[in-house]
Amino acid sequence: MSDIKIKIKDREGVLHEVDAPTDMNMNLMEIVRSYELAPEGTIGICGGMAMCASCQCYVNSGHELPEMSDDEDAMLAEAFYVKDNSRLGCQIHMTEDLNGLEVELAPES
Repeated sequence: MSDIKIKIKDREGVLHEVDAPTDMNMNLMEIVRSYELAPEGTIGICGGMAMCASCQCYVNSGHELPEMSDDEDAMLAEAFYVKDNSRLGCQIHMTEDLNGLEVELAPES
């Protein structure tokens, strides 16, 4: 299997069910950008280096995600609109285990 289905609620509240490849080492932020689910220049500003929090999202499904890195934790500590289920999309790499993942993009800060 090389594609999984994930659900992404954009910043306008619209739910999108999209295909995400698991064989291209893509992360959630790159999936959002490839489907143009956020205006250009508002997500992934740092290029996926966990340095800007523009790709912050809320994980609404019970998927087991990799432990948060120190860089991701530090970035979220300085971000706006952080919730208990906040993660940086650039740090969530697409794997078969994430089939059915449901996320919501955090408001633009």
